[in-house]
Amino acid sequence: MKINRIAAAVLGIAAVATAALTANASHSWSNYHWGRTSQNFPLQVIDSNTPDWDGELAQTLADWSQSTAFNLSVTGYDDSSRTRRRCVAVQGKIRSCNSTYGNNGWLGLASINISGDHITQGTSKMNDSYSAQFAVQTERDHVMCQEIGHLFGLGHTSEDGSSQNTCMDYSQSATSTRPNQHDYDLLVSKYAHLDSINTYSTSSAATALTPSQQAMAGQNPMGVRVHKGVFHEVWAAGDGKGGTWVHHVTLAAGHENTDVLN
Repeated sequence: MKINRIAAAVLGIAAVATAALTANASHSWSNYHWGRTSQNFPLQVIDSNTPDWDGELAQTLADWSQSTAFNLSVTGYDDSSRTRRRCVAVQGKIRSCNSTYGNNGWLGLASINISGDHITQGTSKMNDSYSAQFAVQTERDHVMCQEIGHLFGLGHTSEDGSSQNTCMDYSQSATSTRPNQHDYDLLVSKYAHLDSINTYSTSSAATALTPSQQAMAGQNPMGVRVHKGVFHEVWAAGDGKGGTWVHHVTLAAGHENTDVLN
C-alpha cells in the first residue's frame, strides 16, 4: 500500500511538471508566475556569487529589469563557500549562486518552488566544475541570463540549438546572451493579470532562513525526470508541504542527449 501511495505521488508530481513543458512561440514555462496584487512588483535578488561572476549577474539583472513586469533589486549578499555550495532558497526571493558542484553533467540549474501556478522562491546555479566551458565569455553570459530567466516562468524559445537572438535559446551564437523584445513582450503578457496574493517578499529582513529552510540546507530534491531534451532536462519533486520543486537543467558540453542525471 505504501509503495502504491508513493507511486501515485510521483505520478502526480510528474503530471504537474509535465505541464511545464510548453516549448513553442510563446516559450512560457507553463503558467508559472509570481503571485502579485499590483503591476511592476518588486522582486528581490540575493547575490551568492563570487566576484568573478558579479559582472555577469549585474548585466543579467540590468537586462531583465528592462521588463515592465517587475522591478529587480539586489537586497542581500553572501558569497561564502558554504552558502554558495548549499544555495538555499529563501521564501519570496530568488538567489543566484556559483560553486564547484561537481562533474555531474549539468552546467546551469534553475529551480523554482511552486504552489499551484505561483512561484514562491527560486535559485539559479552556475557549475564552476566546467570551468573550461565557462572560459568562453558568451557562454557565461548565456547561462547566467537563461537560468535567471527561468525563475520568472520563462521556458526556451527553441531546443534544437538554433538562434532566436535571445539567451532563452540553446544557440552558441554571440547574439544569444541577452533577452530580446519577444522575451519582454511575453513577460508583459504573462504578468498582465493580477492575483489575490503576493508570493514575493517585501521585507529586507526576510533573508533569515526558517527552520524548514535550514533543514532543507539547499538540497532541494531532484525527484523524477519529466522531460529529456538534447541540451536540457526537467525534473520535479514534492516539497513535503503540498507544493512542488521544478528544476530546469542545462547540460554541459559533451553531455547532450545523455543520461547523466538519471
